[in-house]
Amino acid sequence: MLQIGIKGNQKAVVTEQLTAKEIGSGELPVYATPAMLALVEETAWKSVAGELEEGQGTVGTKLDVSHIAPTCVGRTVRCETELVQIDRRRLVFSVNVFDEAGKIAEGTHERFIIVNDKFLDKAKAR
Repeated sequence: MLQIGIKGNQKAVVTEQLTAKEIGSGELPVYATPAMLALVEETAWKSVAGELEEGQGTVGTKLDVSHIAPTCVGRTVRCETELVQIDRRRLVFSVNVFDEAGKIAEGTHERFIIVNDKFLDKAKAR
């Protein structure tokens, strides 16, 4: 059952492929913000996936996350999400990301519950 308080937790090791230099979001070999945001989205959707009806999924619609500290290659990052608001099909998650030295990001993430087939049909019709 979908309810406020559902938590997600995912870890990732920062590799060269996940750096700003490799992704193209910057010049330095540090954890890229786009890679971190992908981890945030993955953590959030996976945390609620088992609570949805058959054929439903979620899509990300908004990210408001501050990347507040750098992380070097080889470090492990941990993303924690918590479902803090449910407004019909709109889900809002609190987000925190850490590495071994402490917090590296914080903010919110919004997702909407969709019917997968209808959503794909709509996307194809565009």
